[in-house]
Amino acid sequence: MEIQQLFESHGQNQVFRFWKELSEQERSQLVSQAEEIDLRELDNLVDTLVKRKGETAHLDYSKLQPAPYLPIPEDRSKDAQWQEAKRIGEEALRAGKVAAFTVAGGQGTRLGYDGPKGTFPVTPVKSKSLFQVFAEKIQAARVCYQSSIPWFIMTSDINHQATVSFFEENDYFGLEAGSVSFFRQGRMPAVDFEGKIILDGKGSIAMSPDGHGGALRALDRSGSLDAMQKAGIEAISYFQVDNPLVQPVDPYFIGFHLKTGSTMSSKMLPKAYEKEKLGHFCVLDGTTQIVEYSDMPDELCALRDEDGQLSFRAGSIAIHVISLSFARDLATGGSDLSLPFHRADKKIPFVDEAGEIQKPDTPNGVKFEMFVFDAIPFANNPLIIETTRLNDFSPVKNAEGVDSPESCKADQVALYKSWLEAVGVSVPDDFAHSIEISPLFATDSDSFVMAWSRKPQRLDFSGDIYISG
Repeated sequence: MEIQQLFESHGQNQVFRFWKELSEQERSQLVSQAEEIDLRELDNLVDTLVKRKGETAHLDYSKLQPAPYLPIPEDRSKDAQWQEAKRIGEEALRAGKVAAFTVAGGQGTRLGYDGPKGTFPVTPVKSKSLFQVFAEKIQAARVCYQSSIPWFIMTSDINHQATVSFFEENDYFGLEAGSVSFFRQGRMPAVDFEGKIILDGKGSIAMSPDGHGGALRALDRSGSLDAMQKAGIEAISYFQVDNPLVQPVDPYFIGFHLKTGSTMSSKMLPKAYEKEKLGHFCVLDGTTQIVEYSDMPDELCALRDEDGQLSFRAGSIAIHVISLSFARDLATGGSDLSLPFHRADKKIPFVDEAGEIQKPDTPNGVKFEMFVFDAIPFANNPLIIETTRLNDFSPVKNAEGVDSPESCKADQVALYKSWLEAVGVSVPDDFAHSIEISPLFATDSDSFVMAWSRKPQRLDFSGDIYISG
């Protein structure tokens, strides 16, 4: 068989060593997985990241500087620069030049939830799913700007069908079915420390997602970039599925991106404390990049300015605007741009020579993944703007404690209280219930003030409060 010969020519003939024992269905699955693998790319990764143990240029932390960012004003409505950016962003949205893009390949395992993370119920009163929250925000933007804002969702092999079925069962939450596109994240084979592809079953290759940086390759391979270009899209609004407070299409952010000629822009939060698990926006030799929190030396994490603020305080929250042309170059290697792969040593179940599945107690192999923030050093005029936690960031990652459903619901209630106070509604100090405001009524403080002026409501603080669209 031709594919077996191809793998043998690359020294990977062990992939088919149980071929004679497989059923037709198992053979079909194995061939399908094998066809996903770019063997020339894998050869290069084995040579650079496995056999050379991932040797890379040493980062000279002594030269590392905090990256500059655009601070958020106390009142955006009175700041000429921010209002100009908003105008530019709104023009782009009205002209149909912006697409929303959600990375949603994960499961809710860490939340103790059996299903795609995007289907997890997250709001404080109606228990709307993450997907419904985003859908309603996008629908509100479509109505506000009278334009079609397409929504692209990257799933994974483990949750693709469940995600699509969830949207179908819920009639796409009021969105037109054709305006929401789903595609699968790419996968990479795991290899042992000799560079041999690992089998996790007699007829199954140990495959794993290629990281959130693989989202750009997946956009290209799925035809989504072509679809965006045909629709006149110029900017892609990128965000992850676990954060219900994110603004899927923020006119201020989009406007600054377009105004400055940036090809990749990012939002930042001032870190709450030294070891908060957010990557650091930094500059090294004139190039903006992100240094992971786990890689940052303790002394730099603790370094403070004269005013007492953390010097390296700009934390990454995985919210970006990416120009379509830049995304295409990164996805295809155009203009000599290419996201690097990273090595991760893992404990990977494998099939031994006898065909028995073994579960190792220590790392026995390597997985390869890409990070989307590795694109920042390649970007023209990379822009970083400040946002606030209540306006943009309260993820659900853990079953309890920090970044949990409980902390996220508390943040949502705090946000909605601030909106009510902005229109003169005082929430009683002893209010012990929940508040939820539908994105179809308002998506931020500005739109809430406008909506309330048109449709003020009498609120009963004796129980939970839900303000619908």
